[in-house]
Amino acid sequence: MTETVTTGQQRRPYPLGVHVTDTGVDVAVVAPHATAVELCLLDGPLDAPTERRVPLSGPRLGVWTASVPDVRPGQRYGLRAHGPWEPSYGLRYNPAKLLVDPYARGLVGELGYGPHTYGHVVGEDLAGDPYGARDERDSAGHVPHGVVVDTRALPGPDPAANRPWTPWSRSVVYEAHTKGLTRLHPDVPEELRGTYAGLAHPAVVDHLLGLGVTALELLPIHAFTSEPHLEAKGLTNYWGYSTLGFFAPHAAYATAAARAAGPAAVLAELRATVHALHEAGLEVLLDVVYNHTCEGGLPGQHVSLRGLDNAYYYAHDGAVPATLVDVTGTGNSLDFRRTGVVALTLDSLRYWADVVGVDGFRFDLAVTLGRSADGFRTDHATLVAAATDPHLAGLKLVAEPWDVGPGGWRTGQFPAPFAEWNDRFRNAVRSFWLADPGRAAHGLPGHRVRELATRLSGSVDLFGGGTPPFVRGPRASVNYVTAHDGFTMADLVAYEHKHNAANGEQNRDGSDDNRSWNHGVEGPVQRDSPAADIAPLRRRSVRNLFATLVLAAGTPMITGGDEMGRSQGGNNNAYCQDNAISWVRWDLAPWRAAQLATARHLLALRRDHPALRTETFYSGRPRTADGPADLGWYGADGAPFDHGRWHDASIRTFQMVRCAPPPDDDEVLLVVNGALDAVDVRLVDDDARPWTLAWDSVWEHPSEVSTVAITGGLHLPGDTVTTIEPLSMRVYVRP
Repeated sequence: MTETVTTGQQRRPYPLGVHVTDTGVDVAVVAPHATAVELCLLDGPLDAPTERRVPLSGPRLGVWTASVPDVRPGQRYGLRAHGPWEPSYGLRYNPAKLLVDPYARGLVGELGYGPHTYGHVVGEDLAGDPYGARDERDSAGHVPHGVVVDTRALPGPDPAANRPWTPWSRSVVYEAHTKGLTRLHPDVPEELRGTYAGLAHPAVVDHLLGLGVTALELLPIHAFTSEPHLEAKGLTNYWGYSTLGFFAPHAAYATAAARAAGPAAVLAELRATVHALHEAGLEVLLDVVYNHTCEGGLPGQHVSLRGLDNAYYYAHDGAVPATLVDVTGTGNSLDFRRTGVVALTLDSLRYWADVVGVDGFRFDLAVTLGRSADGFRTDHATLVAAATDPHLAGLKLVAEPWDVGPGGWRTGQFPAPFAEWNDRFRNAVRSFWLADPGRAAHGLPGHRVRELATRLSGSVDLFGGGTPPFVRGPRASVNYVTAHDGFTMADLVAYEHKHNAANGEQNRDGSDDNRSWNHGVEGPVQRDSPAADIAPLRRRSVRNLFATLVLAAGTPMITGGDEMGRSQGGNNNAYCQDNAISWVRWDLAPWRAAQLATARHLLALRRDHPALRTETFYSGRPRTADGPADLGWYGADGAPFDHGRWHDASIRTFQMVRCAPPPDDDEVLLVVNGALDAVDVRLVDDDARPWTLAWDSVWEHPSEVSTVAITGGLHLPGDTVTTIEPLSMRVYVRP
């Protein structure tokens, strides 16, 4: 969104934000309901700055603008907006409050949590009437300041110029926290641990490449703050889903040297990291939060959009007194019916793509971005714009396809080229391998195998719609068993109940629908414990979960640390735990080292076998004349599944054959036994060539294949009967 100023002749458009020119800066701010907006140039101490105010002209089409001479890069600044204080009508203008430019390329200083940062009068306990009187205390010394950054000629190589452009069919996503991934890494120098630069250290890059991932997805790195209730408890918002600035990198993740040098150096460090990861062949995806901001609900702080134009930026219910619409569970939701909100989002995406060079985005609570007056729309302006913008062309766009508002669950309903987090995959895998066996151990029924089978084959029921049908393919399904939000994989097999006491909310926070199984004992077990015999089964369950994730059709997403058994001690909502609860541990006990070896082995199987990486949905028919069917399902007796078997809840064992057409001619057989007893399985007999055993989840380490080779079980002809251990799976291949 831009604004044109006419002064006898038309001049070039002002881009929104503060942009460096040859003579100073151009400024443009969207604030349609304001009566005046000022650019405030700040000098002196952060907590007691001096201030020069420059009035902006306007508004024209809701935009306030100015060209300000003699302002150079490094200048601190903020905004002040004047207008009516009529909170019952959504108008909350308070010029006593210095506002953060949502377009600021850099921020310095910390957000305070005292009464100064509120637009309405509150006491020392921060309680007050949000519809009451306007607070007249100046907030300039209590809020972050924007910093002018010249992005026209940034130092270092262009990180957008060496993108790996990994195709979806070969993509494996690794979700990680910028600080938590490296904070405890012994091979990363102390000054780099927990930083952007630490992500590109050879020890980290070697781990990611050795594991077999292709894309590093970072939890939010847009500048964010902590919520006041966390600050009061001595906690912080660790995950970062509380955005303050949509263009500024979160400065706390930069090295001390970069922070001392200022926001331009912070940006340079991040760009250098993205470039280095690209050089290693790794893409960088960002988890982005455009659905809400850090300002919270009506009683919340007054630091940016609320002061610029509360009635414009935030969705309201249309009633009097005005109440915010909250479809995000955070107190506020941005109003994507507004052109300026869509523009802010697209401008931010373009900036991170063009200037920082990232390779894609995961959109938090993406349904909010597609909400209009009549609810969610697949043809919403935001979604269409992102899908068609040339700056984003070819980048990976991933929706979290839900929010907490009415009709908020929309998995499978986003338009191409969006991919989506597949929560149905998560639930099916957890239920089959954990919740169902836990129920069976008590004589209770579980789910039928057809749900897991549907997820293994790419979730065509969710992603096969559209015009034309099936065009999105399995790549649209971002499969996951765990994510930052919830139990880790190791905790899924050790806890049936959340243990979130450290969060200070009396264990009320976090999901109760975990579909986990502690295998009989809650929490960790020691070697000398009477329950020590369940530890091997727990480890096997982790291997089953990981293998199902990696070997399913679709795009797998691994949560950082799951490949080596990371635990959060049963905390399934560690959003406020910036400590060892959340940080990845690198001191590997033998079983954790074995889990890492297994993860590497499974990802290598996915990489080396095209049958596991289909780009199109399976049809169950040959893809070439006289060729094998691309997908087949068989029972333990080797006979094809029929309608009755799919609906028989007692069946917990099946075989899945997947074939890749020429020139690959690759064939893979998955044998799955979800029963509590061993089962004799007659291997599928569809070819004269023998099956070669590539992996068995019974193995504690992939090296156990050597034992199988010695006993003659490595190569088995079709129609051979072999015993599959309880709660286990095998992978056979035909080279």
